[in-house]
Amino acid sequence: MNKVAPAVVVLSQNSVALARKIITVLPGATLYGLAGRTSEVDISFTNFGDTLRELFAEGTPLIGICAAGILIRTLAPLISDKRQEPPVLAVAEDGSAVVPLLGGLNGVNDLARRIAEVLDTQAAITTTGDIRFRTALLSPPPEYHLANPEDAKKFISDLLAGEQVKLEGTAPWLSNSQLPIDPNGDLTIRVTERCVTPTANCLVYHPKNVAIAITHTDVTLDSVQALLANADIAPASIAGIFAPIAIAANPNIHNIASFYSVPTRFFHEDLKAQEIALAATGKDGKLISTSSQMAMIAISPQPIDPNTIGQPRGRLAIIGTGPGSSQWMSPEVKEILKSATDLVGYKTYLDLVGSLAAGKQRHESDNREEIARASMALDLAATGRYVVVVSSGDPGIYAMAAAVFEVLDHHHKPEWDTIDIHVAPGISAMQAAAAAVGAPLGHDFCAISLSDILKPWSIIEQRIAAAAQADFAIAFYNPVSKERTWQLADAKNILLRYRTPNTPVVLARNLGRPKQTVQVITLEQLTPDIADMRTVIIVGSSQTRIINRSDGSFSVYTPRRY
Repeated sequence: MNKVAPAVVVLSQNSVALARKIITVLPGATLYGLAGRTSEVDISFTNFGDTLRELFAEGTPLIGICAAGILIRTLAPLISDKRQEPPVLAVAEDGSAVVPLLGGLNGVNDLARRIAEVLDTQAAITTTGDIRFRTALLSPPPEYHLANPEDAKKFISDLLAGEQVKLEGTAPWLSNSQLPIDPNGDLTIRVTERCVTPTANCLVYHPKNVAIAITHTDVTLDSVQALLANADIAPASIAGIFAPIAIAANPNIHNIASFYSVPTRFFHEDLKAQEIALAATGKDGKLISTSSQMAMIAISPQPIDPNTIGQPRGRLAIIGTGPGSSQWMSPEVKEILKSATDLVGYKTYLDLVGSLAAGKQRHESDNREEIARASMALDLAATGRYVVVVSSGDPGIYAMAAAVFEVLDHHHKPEWDTIDIHVAPGISAMQAAAAAVGAPLGHDFCAISLSDILKPWSIIEQRIAAAAQADFAIAFYNPVSKERTWQLADAKNILLRYRTPNTPVVLARNLGRPKQTVQVITLEQLTPDIADMRTVIIVGSSQTRIINRSDGSFSVYTPRRY
C-alpha cells in the first residue's frame, strides 16, 4: 500500500466541493487547483501536465477529477514499472464514476473503493483477481505486508486457472473473501509474524501484530535488531515502538521507529517493559522472553492499531504564513498545516491560513496575549497533539517563536521536555515590502520595532540613533497604534540628524491582503497619520536611490557597493 498522502487535482471551481468531500476519507491529502479557475485550494498550479508528471515521478497517488483520457495521455511517457507506479484514478466531475487507472500493485483498487463509498457510487474495478475473489492479494490491507510480491502474479494466475489454496494463520480479509480455500490445496497462503522463506507456491503475509516496548534510552537499533533475530520475528510485523512518555525525546527511540517505518506511542504510567508490551498487545498478547529488561517484544493475536494506544509524542510547530497572500506561504508551512490537529493564534492570522484550517481545532486569542498563547500551545502539545502556532510574516521576527521559547525558558514544566518543537520560517513583512518596490534592503540593514510595550523608549531611541549613524537602511515594525502616535514622529526627528530630508521612505500596508498599498515618500513627508500597526516602513540609507521608469512607475534600491 502506498503511504504517501494523495493529491486531488481539479481543473474548475465546480469540482472543488467534490474534491473536499473525497479528502474527508484521505488524511493528509492535498487539493491542487488550476490557477485562475479555482480558489480555496491548497496549492495552485499553472501547468497541468508538468504538475501531474512531477507528482507521479515523486510517487504521489493522483486523483484527477477529470476525464480518464487526460490523465492517461499526460502520464503515458512516464509509465514503465508497474511495481513502482503510484495509484492513479479518474473521478467524474459529478462524482458518478471512480475509475482506477494505474497502481494495481500499490493499492489503487482499495483507494477507489474508499472514494466510491464516500461518493455513494461503485468503483469501476476491472482487475480480474479483485472481481473474482473480492480481494486484492497484491495490495493487502495496510496492517498486513506481502513478503514476496514477485511470486504473486503467477500465484493469482494459478488461482484463476482453478487451483485451490490452503490458509495457514489468521487473516479475516482472506478468510472472508471468495478465494478457493481448501485445507488440501496445492497453493498456500501463510500469515505469520515469524521469519520464513517464501516460495513460488506460497504467499507470505506478515501481520503488524508485534509490539516493541522500550524503557531505557540506552536501547539502540542494533540491540532491537538482535532481539528480533533471536525471536525469529519478521521486521515487517512490527506495529509500533512503545515507551514511557518520560523518554519521548530520546533520539534512539525515534531512530528505531524511523528505521522500521512505524509510529511511536507513549504511556504516562511508570510501567516496566513487559507491562508496556502487554498494554500494547492487549490481554491476549504473548510476551517473548528476552535477556533485556529495557526492551521487550510481545505478539498480539490480531494486528495492532497504534493510534488507539497511549499517545504520540507531542509536536509544536511555530510557522510564518508570510505577509498575507497564500502564494507567499512556503511548501513546508502548508505541509505542517495539513498534518496539524490544532491551530493556535490571533484570529486575523488564523484566517490567513484559509482552507488549510479545515478540520483543525482553532484556539483564538487576542493579539496581545502572546505568553498565555504560548503556554496553551505547549500544554496542548504535551498531550500528544500536533499544535501549530500561527504568525504572519516570519515567526522569528517580532512574532511567536520568541514568545514560545521565552515561556519554555522562564515558565518551565517537565512535560514540555517531551515535545518536538520546530520553527518554520516565512517571508517577513520587510522582505515583502522591499520586494514591492525593488531592493531598498540591498545592502546592510536592520529592523527596529517602535513599540515600547516590551522595552523602554530610551532603548529604542539609542538604537535608532546608532543605526542611523551607522547608515543602515532601517525597517520599522509596529510604527503607530491607536495609543502610540508620537514615537514615529520622534524616530523621524532622530533620523533627520543623520539623513537628508529627501531620503526615500517606503510605506507598505496590508501586504498580500485586500487593500494592499505601497507608496514611496521622502523622510521629510513622513507623519504618524499615514501609518498604522499593519504598516511596515523602510527608511533608506544615504545611498538609497529612486529610479523613475519610462512607464511612470518607479523602483527603489540600495546599491551593493558603498
